[in-house]
Amino acid sequence: MGRVGRVSVARRGVLLGVAAYVLWGLSALYWPLVEPTGSLEVLALRALWSPVAIALLVLALGRRSQLAALLRRRRDLLLLTLASALTSVNWALFIWATMNGHVVDASLGYFITPLVSVALGVAVFGERLSGRQWTAIGLGAAAVLILTVGYGGPPWIAIGLALTFGGYGLIKKRVAVGAIEGLMVETAAVFPLALAYTVWLQATGQATFGHVSAGNTLLGIGAGFVMVVPMLLFSAAATKIPLSLTGMLQYIEPIVQFLVGLLVFKESMPGSRWAAFGLLWAGLAVLVAGGLRPRDRPGAARRPAPPRSARSSRTGASGVPDPEARR
Repeated sequence: MGRVGRVSVARRGVLLGVAAYVLWGLSALYWPLVEPTGSLEVLALRALWSPVAIALLVLALGRRSQLAALLRRRRDLLLLTLASALTSVNWALFIWATMNGHVVDASLGYFITPLVSVALGVAVFGERLSGRQWTAIGLGAAAVLILTVGYGGPPWIAIGLALTFGGYGLIKKRVAVGAIEGLMVETAAVFPLALAYTVWLQATGQATFGHVSAGNTLLGIGAGFVMVVPMLLFSAAATKIPLSLTGMLQYIEPIVQFLVGLLVFKESMPGSRWAAFGLLWAGLAVLVAGGLRPRDRPGAARRPAPPRSARSSRTGASGVPDPEARR
């Protein structure tokens, strides 16, 4: 393929990636539409219908053989089940936040996640940080401190989202598995609990699903499908542009969430919030700049990059997100 052809393919990949992350960011608009269904029932509906949605992706993308191979690896299944528990808590916090006027706090959590991942790399893997990374963590810690003073307490929603997804990424880093089949196992792991809870709600007369309106029922079913279109767009983008570029594009998601909270839901942004976000964005800029620096130094030994399926944590030690790990 000539240079012009490669540029054209890369441009399409960037557009597809941007579209995927914008749609993921706009998902904050979806969950309030499901009201009067409560956030816990919405979470259960998402857990019920997500395996159906991901199964369609497995079929559409021809990943059945990879899924079958994964189902024979007990260690990976156990780790993915643990990852599923963390991402379920993450989704519970995110859905509750978007349905209760805390979209900006949710975006803050996903902005903090790369910093948490870097800190976990130090604590768990004994990774050594550069001066840039320590600077970024310091700025992030200062941002959380400012918010704690401004809120009168820690920003628990943001911290909870960052910790659960940072832990999720930590587990996924130990599992060499493709994104689609990994998601299939993760969503299937919580399906029995979601089914039991939904049946209990129906039996006790507390369910809203199927009892409010046809529109509400369709939105409840859609809770498991809202990820399908962006996942398909992302899958197409990932084959056309470098992994590092898709990682950079992933910051679009919390930016869109932030704008949704600020412009659509008109959430309050006092001076302390702006100051904290400013520090956090500065820290992320330092982190990303460090991640973009050339790693090949004279005399340095080169190691082959691991296969893409093995690079499945959301954020590497550089702080640049790995887009393979999706919620």
